[in-house]
Amino acid sequence: MTRESGGRQDGLRGDGPGRVEARAYEDRFADQEDFARRTLAAADFPVYGVATGVAPEGDALAAFETSDGLLSWVEVRSGDWTSADGPYVTVRTHRPGADRPGALPELEDVVEDERDRVYEQLGVDEGDCPGRVRALREWITVDGEPQAVEVYEDRRELWDRPEAALPGVCPRPGAGPVWAVRLWVDGMAVTVCGRGVAPGGVELAPVTDVERYLRGRTALLRSLASRRGRYVPVEERELAPAAGLEAHRAVIAHGIAESAAIEAQVRAGRTPRLPRGLRGEAGALRREAAVRQQMRLASESREEAVEAVTAMVNQLNRLSLQTQWVVGTPEGEAAVEEVIRYTVFASEVASLPAQRAWERVWRNRQGGEGDCGEEQRLGEQLWLSAWEQWRAARARR
Repeated sequence: MTRESGGRQDGLRGDGPGRVEARAYEDRFADQEDFARRTLAAADFPVYGVATGVAPEGDALAAFETSDGLLSWVEVRSGDWTSADGPYVTVRTHRPGADRPGALPELEDVVEDERDRVYEQLGVDEGDCPGRVRALREWITVDGEPQAVEVYEDRRELWDRPEAALPGVCPRPGAGPVWAVRLWVDGMAVTVCGRGVAPGGVELAPVTDVERYLRGRTALLRSLASRRGRYVPVEERELAPAAGLEAHRAVIAHGIAESAAIEAQVRAGRTPRLPRGLRGEAGALRREAAVRQQMRLASESREEAVEAVTAMVNQLNRLSLQTQWVVGTPEGEAAVEEVIRYTVFASEVASLPAQRAWERVWRNRQGGEGDCGEEQRLGEQLWLSAWEQWRAARARR
């Protein structure tokens, strides 16, 4: 399965391109545009977009996905992508027959995808927990005919008085509601998401000028590349000097929080989605600080330090998911400290058998066996057993 996306960052790296890099970018844009043109030309179903209701100068191909050589869906956008206020609307046309269970995204996830876009492209975090959610009955015009739809709307705003906030609702600033609807046109599912414009003010029609959307996609990619061109990689930045082992503790806490957030969503039956506050530079900066401190304290090369910090974080992430005692208990804090001291100083810690068992597990995983294979499974059992023996010995002291 392949996904091409113009609505996200598209993997563009901001490494300050000069003339040669700029030409390479332009060649890449041209190649991507040509690939999108050939893919859409082969589409065997009509693609819908906004006919009226949103500024047409913002039209662009946002994304598409192919499976087994066939288009699964195509998404176009219209409006002002540079503003969290909009108006901005995306329209995704799904291949006929996409009504089978699990083939269509939940409208809640469609709204969260839009909030992800605003976070990733504009740096605006509208919060991760639900806002004021409601279902509305509205009309959207398709090919000149009004069609009744049920609208999923999520409104997040800054309450005037914190005590007035609803229980469990994010008291975060927002640019107004984001809504999503799904309707059916000639047996095809069409998913629409918008902000800054009411659903009833949107009219849909088949896209006839594909070139306009392709040019808009290229302009979007070029603009994102220009913005990211000013990005300085964390490896090249000056960071505040770390004190002692604090950088290691911080990167571990961040990693455990990431794992716990994803696990909670999976258990709740929701689409796994890393909380926005844990994404991006926050984790990268913590990781870089720990790597630099590891290099300094353990006298390791960058490559060695990266490997050591990665193994350290993964051990405690895994342990936090496999047990109930790592987070919020004295023995969990002790385990973290012993893992850090072993990683940095190779200390003869009380949990040494567990540390060595993890080294074997980690080598096997890095060797490509992953979570499969009898050897890997037995290795993890021995590792967990070593930690349980450490806990029992600690309780007897």
